[in-house]
Amino acid sequence: MRRRSRALFDREVRWALGFVRPYAKWLVLVLALSLASTALSLYIPYLSKDLVDTALLGQDGGALTRIVALFAGITVVSFGLNVVAGMRYTRTSADILFDMRLALYRHLQRLSPRFYARTPIGDIMSRINNDIGEIQRVVSESLLSWLGNIAYLLGTVGILLWLDARLFLVSLAILPPCLWALVRYRRRLESVTAELRERSAGIGSFLIETILGLKLTVASNAQRREQKRFRRKNDAFIRTLMSMRLLTYLAGGLPGLILAGGVAVIFLYGGQRVIAEAITMGTFVAFMAYQMRLLGPIQGLMGLYASLATARVSLGRVHVILDTPVDVRDPERPVHVEELRGEGKVQAREPGAPAPGERLGGEMRLDGVSFSFGRGDPVLDGVDLVVGEGEVVAVVGASGSGKSTIVDLLSRQLDPDAGRILLGGRDLRALRLADVRAAVVPVEQEPFLFNTTIAENIRYGRPGASDAEVAAAARAVGLDAFLTTLPDGLETLVGEQGRELSAGQRQRVAVARAFLADPAVLVLDEPTSSLDPASERALMEGYQAVMRGRTTILVSHRLALARRADRVVVLERGRIVEEGTAAELPGRRGAFARLFRGEGG
Repeated sequence: MRRRSRALFDREVRWALGFVRPYAKWLVLVLALSLASTALSLYIPYLSKDLVDTALLGQDGGALTRIVALFAGITVVSFGLNVVAGMRYTRTSADILFDMRLALYRHLQRLSPRFYARTPIGDIMSRINNDIGEIQRVVSESLLSWLGNIAYLLGTVGILLWLDARLFLVSLAILPPCLWALVRYRRRLESVTAELRERSAGIGSFLIETILGLKLTVASNAQRREQKRFRRKNDAFIRTLMSMRLLTYLAGGLPGLILAGGVAVIFLYGGQRVIAEAITMGTFVAFMAYQMRLLGPIQGLMGLYASLATARVSLGRVHVILDTPVDVRDPERPVHVEELRGEGKVQAREPGAPAPGERLGGEMRLDGVSFSFGRGDPVLDGVDLVVGEGEVVAVVGASGSGKSTIVDLLSRQLDPDAGRILLGGRDLRALRLADVRAAVVPVEQEPFLFNTTIAENIRYGRPGASDAEVAAAARAVGLDAFLTTLPDGLETLVGEQGRELSAGQRQRVAVARAFLADPAVLVLDEPTSSLDPASERALMEGYQAVMRGRTTILVSHRLALARRADRVVVLERGRIVEEGTAAELPGRRGAFARLFRGEGG
């Protein structure tokens, strides 16, 4: 088990180092400047030998002036080198940090809704921010610090041996207890760090969830109850934090404390050698100056050992996400949109992503489609459905019948476990994801709006659209009357998640976004579920402009919407159990009649 864990850690370290390599030239420059500064710093304590033996005991005023001037010059040059190296390193480490986060962000963009259904957002954010930040700090900052400390340590050891080998050997006696203290507490620090990361992520998830559910909390008079939950989570976090802090002190500080205590032994033995005239006073002063400076790099290296323990935890947490398999991928040899021109299904365009007006063929076909989330019975079980080009088909059914899963399958957010979904006679899995998602545009039950203007939200699916095209899309879905009441019109900010707008207004903005994207297939997922009948009728008038002449799949459990479709299919327990028009299905007294029992005809 330990060997497998070691192999896994090595793979994770190689992943992290992969982000350092592109910046190797800058890191080499920083290292060279740091080594030059280190070399100058190593010479400063040696000046104390000449200061004592030549200038002070030798009563040489000229030597005193030269030594002090040299000390000041070396200090200034070393300071300058450190500033340049530090500024360059800060920029480089920031770039490395961004590249790591970008790699994780890209992977998150490729994961399917299954992942987000089981992973709290707070936990994801903790890994992107806290864990990536810790990895970056250790890989870049601590790596450079480690190299600098090694260089300083080797240089100092060499000078100490040259000054007095016997005195140096005495100082080595205190190293074994330092190493024992470090190894003893390292493993305990790893487990506590992992626990701290989990508790921090738990607090983040709690805050996100309760803030999103704040209306329910206030309406239920549950404010104090949630405050107590917050306090309990925070108390647990603080307890773990205090444990980690204590272990950090023991793992990093205790060895340093032992080293500092050993200085007394060096003072005693070194003082006796001065009295015995085995070494000069200047040599002893220089030795002690180097000895005291030796504590810094040793403690730094020991601290790095502790930092690697926390980085190992962070690497493991990040790789939990990175190791999550991507369910939906581009095919190795996709059929490009350009290749379909010969079939008369695509209009000419510039190379690149599909542009509005292009068609992969509007016919959608589900051929024996089955899908399961791995929680009991399949959500869809052998569904066969053909939606002709330009046809409007309503998919109705009770909650949990599989309607929303069809929406995700049609836009290839998910892939079926069995069967095929074809667009214009082409299996979606044979097409580029960009082409599929340009051709099939869903409008969600609760559409997401960014905290920007109405115009930018409409333009999101087609960023190159002109202001006139955006205004035309808003007008086509009936937003113009509402926009005339706003001082800034289309430039009005919609607020966080569009909360400055009503549910119906958010839906209209989403419909305008779909209208502007001009897809071959439009998928409407419960578009009026939160609206009253009057608002539903007004919104559907806007939908009519988008649906006209376009293949449309209307997912709903509302009879009024089903009546607007050319054909209705009824889902029940993941299967199509009935099919026909909204006018003829009630007379069959089957699943459709049971679903809409009590709704007026």
